[in-house]
Amino acid sequence: MRRPAAVAAALAAMLVLCAPAGAARAPTAAIGIGEQQAKMFTDPYFLALGIRHVRYVVAWDALDSSWQRNETDAWMALARAERERVLLAFNVSRTGGRRDILPSVRRYRRVFRRFHRRYPFVRDFVSWNEANHGSQPTARRPDRVAAYYDVIRDECPSCGAVAADVLDGSKMPAYVQAVRRHARHRPRIWGLHNYIDANRFRTTGTRALLRAVPGRVWFTETGGLVWRRHGPHTVPLGESPAHAARAVRWVFKLAALSPRITRMYFYHWSFPARRDRWDSAFMDRRGRPRPAFRVLRHRIRAGRRR
Repeated sequence: MRRPAAVAAALAAMLVLCAPAGAARAPTAAIGIGEQQAKMFTDPYFLALGIRHVRYVVAWDALDSSWQRNETDAWMALARAERERVLLAFNVSRTGGRRDILPSVRRYRRVFRRFHRRYPFVRDFVSWNEANHGSQPTARRPDRVAAYYDVIRDECPSCGAVAADVLDGSKMPAYVQAVRRHARHRPRIWGLHNYIDANRFRTTGTRALLRAVPGRVWFTETGGLVWRRHGPHTVPLGESPAHAARAVRWVFKLAALSPRITRMYFYHWSFPARRDRWDSAFMDRRGRPRPAFRVLRHRIRAGRRR
């Protein structure tokens, strides 16, 4: 028989999951920004917000090429100078012909050690970016993602390690459950890219992850869509500067669904260097704030007043 305290805790968790988004508690999740362009760290609009969490996506073999090392070094140097807490996410290779290569667990361990030695101030890691996306070599290998997660936990027990970083599609719960089964270390943190929830103003994917696995949840990538390139399999989503502002406001409601949601990283800050695929930036092409920036600034200020 459960103890009364355990029963109360279980009921409280059920109430959080069943409550409509509009009635959810005020979110307490830390706010971060995912951005690949280092110029964000010198943008006065960004500096004025006082954000202390940032995310960077890096090719797993980036340290093997000088141009990627230099690019990453420059980004990391500015992040460290601003005393940001970096979440480093490993991703596919950017070297021609190597995109579909999935490193062995032994090689991944060597790679992680190199990154950890080069950037010892980085204490948070994502085992593999958007692991369940169909274009990723990990899409059908949750076992390998679990093994990568175990490597991070082995090499840095005190680091924050995201066991699986996933998109909020219909097959996502089965994927994270498979990662959990294969992992030697008990997963403590899960990463969610909940663009469908955010831009369709729903809670389906976020609730599904909360039901599927225990532990903390970070929105490792989220935000409001301004523009994207459409293809034959593109999931329909709204897009415009005004839509993006409404979506950012909705993300805060999603973060309020559960106290287990402890961080949210909006993607991205600066207008894309090449606007050929995706644009959910807070700044326009002239470096001026879009409507979504005003929503973000208001919520940060409101959180500080509480």
